[in-house]
Amino acid sequence: MRSSIDVTRRILLTAVLGASLVAPSLAQMRFTSFGEVRNVLSRLADVLPPELKVPNAFDAERAWMPWVERQDRAIRSRLQRGDEETIVNWTLFGTTFTTLPRVPLDSPGMAADESERAKLIAARIVDLANALGAAGQDERRLFARELFAKQGYGTSTPAERTRLAGHLADLVQGVLTERAEITRELQTAGRAGSTSDQFAARSRVFRDRGLSLDTSFRPSFALEQALAQLRQRGLLKPGTIRDVAVIGPGLDFTDKSSGFDFYPQQTLQPFALIDSLLRVGLLKDSASVRVTTLDISPRVNDHLRRARQRASAGESYRFRLPLDRDVKWKAPAVAYWKAAGDRIGSAAPTSRATIAGANVDVRTVTVRPAVTLRIEPLDLNVVLQRSAAHQFDLVVATNVFVYYDVLEQVLALSNVRAMLKPGGLLLSNNALLELPESGMRSIGYVTTEYSEARDDGDHIVFYQAQ
Repeated sequence: MRSSIDVTRRILLTAVLGASLVAPSLAQMRFTSFGEVRNVLSRLADVLPPELKVPNAFDAERAWMPWVERQDRAIRSRLQRGDEETIVNWTLFGTTFTTLPRVPLDSPGMAADESERAKLIAARIVDLANALGAAGQDERRLFARELFAKQGYGTSTPAERTRLAGHLADLVQGVLTERAEITRELQTAGRAGSTSDQFAARSRVFRDRGLSLDTSFRPSFALEQALAQLRQRGLLKPGTIRDVAVIGPGLDFTDKSSGFDFYPQQTLQPFALIDSLLRVGLLKDSASVRVTTLDISPRVNDHLRRARQRASAGESYRFRLPLDRDVKWKAPAVAYWKAAGDRIGSAAPTSRATIAGANVDVRTVTVRPAVTLRIEPLDLNVVLQRSAAHQFDLVVATNVFVYYDVLEQVLALSNVRAMLKPGGLLLSNNALLELPESGMRSIGYVTTEYSEARDDGDHIVFYQAQ
């Protein structure tokens, strides 16, 4: 009889826990009201969209919510473009679907080099199209094949794969052209303005691009440097960080620099942030903090929900940290890479591999299930939505606001302020326009360099809720 009761209790507990994991938050997430941003909008009259440039406050309030709902759909629609750009990066850098070398994007531009690069790109495109026709259980191939199938591109026959290769060639050309335009924009900003002007320009440079999910260990290292300085300055004190948000935690499919794809997809920043808070001495243990991820990507949110489900069954989360040994890393970056994850789990001995001509060291970190269960995903568009159920001590957002224009950045800053406790901090590697109406003020920054390469680093700015 007792055994039967125990089994029943376990079944009920599993059902309740499973329901809580499928519906990760009961937060009162909602769109920002006109009244909450009325003063912000009045400050930005010159950059408002036509729909909001109306003659009186009554009409402006009537126009606000329809515009918000359209804008939310427009922002979310950019996820597909971001996925396409990620597949372009995979086409150029991936190693699991081809034996060809990776594409050198830093080609000096000589005609012979450009011709050889074009041939290499064309050959890699054919290899990827053929690989998608034999996807097997490879999660990246399955994702790409499904995305293209929804667009009407099949992979079953040679003719279909040839047609898909043509589409891939168009996508690659579009991304390369866009990269060249962005480079010219940044060069113009660099010649015309101060260092602050250049930083501001970089902080909005992807405002017209698709929303990319790619990530790496670099920004997490920069955040740890920022946390250490904030503690040193007394702006963060041990035991005061309990609720944390990560905006846009990312999903490592194939990043824009190295493009490694020899390990399963993974998210890094939520785990790395808990790890850094422990290492810097701001947490006594992982059980004393709750991390909420704020993201509009179903891929990211589903990935974290599945990780929580596995953790509830006692399964660990694993992430890999590749380090390209051909990069001239700064010593502190290497030191971080060697330590990352040691406060939240255990690391296997470092392995070494030669992948497509690159010498790579890889650390595999196994995260304790209890740590994974401290991370909770929430579908929230920070530009247009806020949660009334959260009051965070700390919010981090790296490589997120760069995808939005000035109006969207200011709206996002207002929403972040609404979800921060008084005196709480936002850490971002983007320069954001500070308006008194937003209730946020920058109080400093820290610069972190990753390697000897030019512009390979981040400024992490500290914004405090007033």
